[in-house]
Amino acid sequence: MTRNREATTPGTDENPPPPHPSSFREAEARGRRIARPLLLLTGLGGDVDEALMARLGAARFRADALGAALAAATRLPAGDPHRVTRARIGTALRAAPELPPDLPPALRAFLDHATAVPDWVDRDRIERGAAAYRRLGRTSADVLTLLSLVGGYRFGGPADLLVRTGGLTGDTTLRRLGETSAWAHAVTRPGGLLPGAEGWRLTVHVRAMHALVNARFAPGWDTARWGLPINQADQAATLGLFDATLILGSRVLGAPLTRRDRDDLMHLWRYVGLLMGVDPEWLTDDERVRHRLNHHILLAAAGQTQAGRDLARLTVDAQAQRRFGHADPTVERLHQRYERARQLSLLTVFMGPTGMRELGLRPRLPWALPLSLAANTVRHRLLGALPGGRGRREEHGARAQARHLASLFPDGPAAVAHLPETG
Repeated sequence: MTRNREATTPGTDENPPPPHPSSFREAEARGRRIARPLLLLTGLGGDVDEALMARLGAARFRADALGAALAAATRLPAGDPHRVTRARIGTALRAAPELPPDLPPALRAFLDHATAVPDWVDRDRIERGAAAYRRLGRTSADVLTLLSLVGGYRFGGPADLLVRTGGLTGDTTLRRLGETSAWAHAVTRPGGLLPGAEGWRLTVHVRAMHALVNARFAPGWDTARWGLPINQADQAATLGLFDATLILGSRVLGAPLTRRDRDDLMHLWRYVGLLMGVDPEWLTDDERVRHRLNHHILLAAAGQTQAGRDLARLTVDAQAQRRFGHADPTVERLHQRYERARQLSLLTVFMGPTGMRELGLRPRLPWALPLSLAANTVRHRLLGALPGGRGRREEHGARAQARHLASLFPDGPAAVAHLPETG
């Protein structure tokens, strides 16, 4: 295993670093197969931009620079005026957007970036995008869990890191899924992305967490094969799973999104990407641009690993651990079994039989798709067309999202965005 204590591109002056990790484009033929539905649904051509591919390869060796400086400051010795502690990060985030004047330089630079709102940010569009997300209701949870999260487990690298960190294993699976859902829920509530609001705070908190994970695991990580543990190319890929992939998957399940809805959702996630430390070159609120980038990311991705199979199984099995609030234990168990079966059916729709087998899961009949199409047709196209229907869709969708979130925390309220130990 290649050891890289500085978490930078491997190599020396005498032995220059390679332009990309060895896993880059190692499974391109498989990536082309996986990308076929994307090309079909979006009308994109299958042409490959080699310059873009080269940028993606190089980005595997790049991290969030401000986050990396923050993580380095947490490792300074006690008493150093530049040292940053976890407690100091938490205190400063709770005080935002008003920041204490005596912050250590690395924390000051990190939070100055997070609190500065670029000229391109349109608050009205962000609020409309959040409202469009709320109108999606349960569909958003289905797409993000199955197409975005489990779909991401089809590729080596990020899944292997998640197993390494223990971030989604064993008994923690349901709670970790809940933490991710709680973050998305906070981001898309009214005013959730205003500096200092809950969605903003959690997003910046997660950015700090990513930086600490990078610093902690880079020394023992196979950087020559995968790139940095959390790198700019993988962050761009993750952002694409929350914006354009969410839009595409929701439409497949029958949830209508107008052109303005889609544009506003893209704008919302563009700002989230900025707060997460994604480089500007990977930020866009143009849906077609994102689809094109996602196509190239699929071509650049590594192949399936056992880590992804393990995570897919754990994620699916966790659906049978959710709590739906039925007083009768038999009804509760039946609901849990039904939800696991429904998710496996929809996962087969998204992954296809070959994709399911690659994930180590048995393909199911797609019986849940017509149910989803029918439910979304009634809610959006029939009831939504009535006077006041748009507002009722948003209220109904927000309640459905809240119920989904509550089912993921059987032991009590969410405790989200924990920072890992740094030592």
